[in-house]
Amino acid sequence: MNANPHLSVVVPVKNEAGNIAPLVAEIEAACAGLAFELIYVDDGSTDGTPAALAAARAGRPWLRALRHARSGGQSAAVRSGVLAARGAIVATLDGDGQNDPAFIPALLEALEAAGPGAGLAQGQRRGRKDGPFKMLQSRIANGVRGRILNDATRDTGCGLKVFRRAVYLRLPYFDALHRFMPALVAREGFSVVHRDVVDRPRMTGVSNYGLFDRLWVGLLDLAGVWWLIRRKRADPRPEEIVDPAGQPADQDVGC
Repeated sequence: MNANPHLSVVVPVKNEAGNIAPLVAEIEAACAGLAFELIYVDDGSTDGTPAALAAARAGRPWLRALRHARSGGQSAAVRSGVLAARGAIVATLDGDGQNDPAFIPALLEALEAAGPGAGLAQGQRRGRKDGPFKMLQSRIANGVRGRILNDATRDTGCGLKVFRRAVYLRLPYFDALHRFMPALVAREGFSVVHRDVVDRPRMTGVSNYGLFDRLWVGLLDLAGVWWLIRRKRADPRPEEIVDPAGQPADQDVGC
């Protein structure tokens, strides 16, 4: 195990037993040569996901597995992984195989090339493989979100993200945080860079998210994020008060 990983890859999963082994192998290949660790967070799976993770860990000391006894949602799983991460940079991707981990190095490079003022490199899916209803829902949601939040991001729902852990920990935590990261990162004064990524069909299994759950909860979350952005105030920059001699006011001056 790398004692000092630079990059922590966090993968939230729920009932993805059939996708564990192939996706772990792809992440291993994509991150070869990087100082990285891989953290899977099982969000209360009821299938064979825990056993699949145990099998995948054999011979891979850089692979860690966390588990929620009860499902807390995707944002909760991502947060658990970020809190456990030891890398200064965190990458996330969905556990169903639709996000290609081969794009992680490019997103990492884009973030670091943009300098310390950049907080997030956000993937933007091209050639999406979702069904027509999900595509329609995403198109509407992205359009409404973009007009209200003005986050300059075409596709915030893409799970492929690379960000600075310290920046993430400054964000207000709530369910569905992962869908609003560009706006919230910008709220903290950091820039967001975008890179196109290729979407793929799900490897196996079915989606754990329903159309109407996403729609109605998403509208409430959008209203909350809009309120947070409107309430943001510039952080004051304090200056130390000095006495006429030029010494800090609380510093003793010898005789």
